[in-house]
Amino acid sequence: MNFRKHRHDEVEINLIPFIDVLLVILIFLMLTTTYSKFTELQVTLPVADAERARDHPKEIIVLVAADGRYAVNRKPVDGRSVEVLTAELAAAAAGAQDSMVIVSADATAAHQSVVNVMDAARRAGLPKLTFATQTPQGGEAR
Repeated sequence: MNFRKHRHDEVEINLIPFIDVLLVILIFLMLTTTYSKFTELQVTLPVADAERARDHPKEIIVLVAADGRYAVNRKPVDGRSVEVLTAELAAAAAGAQDSMVIVSADATAAHQSVVNVMDAARRAGLPKLTFATQTPQGGEAR
């Protein structure tokens, strides 16, 4: 009778060759990969063409000053809330739903002021909206 205990060898997984292979693959990928640096966004801006300005039958011009004041058809608006501006736009449209709202904002006007004009035009039921631009020579275009 054999009363000796059988010694079972524990099975080990040797990870060193696996790590070596992964490091070689990592070095290969690092050497063959090209990295693109995006230092700035590439944006194509719209161009204003002064000769193609069209006359719309009913234009509502909304001026936005640098300090956030509004004027609808050169008439100052009392207040800066969207509700007041909506009422002024609805009165200027006088029921004509095909009116074109032209936003003429100062270059230093807050973005929120322009968004308020867009929101007020939507609330007043005036879906046609455009922005006035200025050509580099100083002439105004739409």
